[in-house]
Amino acid sequence: MKSRHFLSLAFFGFKTILFRQKKPILATIILTDSCNLSCRHCAVNNITGRMLSYRDVLAEMQAFYREGVRILFFCGGETLLWQDGGKNIRDLMKEAKKMGFYLVNLVTNGTLELNIPEADVLFLSLDGNRESHNLIRGDTYDQIMRNLNRAENCNICIYMAVNKLNYRHIEEVCQQAKEHPHLRSISFNFHTPYPGTESLTLDAEEKRVAVAAIKKMIVKGMPIFNLPSALDTYLENHWSRPCHQCVVSENKQRYLCGRCVEIDGLCRQCGYLFAVEFSLLCAGNPRAIYEMLRTYLKYI
Repeated sequence: MKSRHFLSLAFFGFKTILFRQKKPILATIILTDSCNLSCRHCAVNNITGRMLSYRDVLAEMQAFYREGVRILFFCGGETLLWQDGGKNIRDLMKEAKKMGFYLVNLVTNGTLELNIPEADVLFLSLDGNRESHNLIRGDTYDQIMRNLNRAENCNICIYMAVNKLNYRHIEEVCQQAKEHPHLRSISFNFHTPYPGTESLTLDAEEKRVAVAAIKKMIVKGMPIFNLPSALDTYLENHWSRPCHQCVVSENKQRYLCGRCVEIDGLCRQCGYLFAVEFSLLCAGNPRAIYEMLRTYLKYI
């Protein structure tokens, strides 16, 4: 990250804490809900099959930039399936950089080519070892690894959604993140039980086991892109929500923090650790701020 961008984000954080501002700094644009997979933990894929037009994506990007957003994510469905009029995800990322966004990231299931050097961070969904990942996402593990082995000059972060089927494989995946030459870090979320996926939700003891495993890996020096304070807060289930500094856009509709705010009671079961982290940071939590300086800057 450029030093002037870091200073700008720091100034945003200072104003947010001092004046209790509720302005967004991070936005996610859902390009399409089309996906080439049907994962067991996902309840939002292949519902409409729509792809936002290039013009509509640019308009939303411009609107977010005018509103002060400087960190942008592209998501799906499967993000890399998006195309319109000969344009693809790399074209969108180039335009986002031209507009002035500080960080432009994307999330992918990894089954398509991963050489996307325009991404500041490419979040690659890998949900456990081969057995648990394939149980959750279908027989895709080997294809993802082949794509990963060919991906060069990319900042790739494993993006693992922890649930009942894979929570005992956290240490194994951390070791892989540390040893693979094309992996830079690993980021964890916990399963958010959208309707139809409730059976994958960890119970209280399983959550404690999973959090303890992640914290153990942090102590061992694994490249984990999560803040320990957020893990503790997640277990306590006590943070300010929704997070006003994050916004999601899908089909020209906006959701504060994430789409789960629209489902009664689901926000209280949120497993998105980025939302926990931003809530702590924007509330001025000293421990979270210290951990952020040690963690975020290492992997971006």
